[in-house]
Amino acid sequence: MDVEEVADELYGLRPAEFVAARDTYVARARAAKDARAAKAVAALRRPSIAAWAANRLARQRQREAQQFLALGTTLREAHRTLDAEQLRAASAQRQELIAALARTAAALAGEAGLSVSDTVQHEIEQTLHGVLADRDVAEQWARGRLVKAPEAAVGFPEVAPEAAPARIPADEGEAPGSEGTGEDPGSEGEGASEKSARAAAGRSASRRKAARGEDARRRRARERALAEAGEADGEVSRRERELAAARGARQAAVEEVDASAERVGRLERELHEERQARQEARTAATAAGKEVTAAEHAVREARRVAAQKAVALQDLERQASERQASERQASERQASERQDKA
Repeated sequence: MDVEEVADELYGLRPAEFVAARDTYVARARAAKDARAAKAVAALRRPSIAAWAANRLARQRQREAQQFLALGTTLREAHRTLDAEQLRAASAQRQELIAALARTAAALAGEAGLSVSDTVQHEIEQTLHGVLADRDVAEQWARGRLVKAPEAAVGFPEVAPEAAPARIPADEGEAPGSEGTGEDPGSEGEGASEKSARAAAGRSASRRKAARGEDARRRRARERALAEAGEADGEVSRRERELAAARGARQAAVEEVDASAERVGRLERELHEERQARQEARTAATAAGKEVTAAEHAVREARRVAAQKAVALQDLERQASERQASERQASERQASERQDKA
């Protein structure tokens, strides 16, 4: 049995059809004594509705799926290398594209006869966030084999401010006249010109110092903004992880409820069948009891009749014996009488 082909088929089915089809393949593998395949197929888990809808999107919209996967690769690489231009270009597409793809996935689910609630559609969006952020999730989605919304981080990792490349402004050039006039400083005729040049040089130096101070303030403001943005992204990631974990726990609880309901239903059916069997056994026992009573009565009657017949037989035998004796006595008398006459 080709486990990969079986998995592709199973994850293409609707969630309600998954378990029965999986168990059928497990039974076939066991009948064929293929323990490895039976174990591998039995380990496959039924996808949640959100994961199934996302898988259906990857299977039926392959061109859009490949573009989305390429966007995820770009975003992950941009976050790894801190490429601001790539981040801005790719992030601008992210949310709008995720929302559009989630709507498409919901529509595809509807075409398959499975309606998608607002909660499930939001889980589809979270799943697509995970596809962008996590390469392993992306690989599972590309194969159409996601089981549930990812419980790990669904956002991108926090970017430390110190890792971001700061823009260093170029130093301004020297202002004209800053090097002096080249004239003899001792010349009285040039005293006013020298003072004017020194004043101009001082003003130019002040302007350069003010510009450098402004650039430094801008750098610090930018670093603070990056730090705040990084903290905000980190908080979003943490909250999204908590949300994903809560949704995973809820999904697990729902699946456990479904499994418990199935077990309860099975036990209730078995209990009903056992009660029916018990009632039938009671009815059969009652009928058998009546038959036993009738048989006992028949035996007693037969014994009574047999006893009567035995008594009658004894009477007949006694009467026959008496008759035989009487006949012998009569015969003996007759013989004696003939002898006397002779």
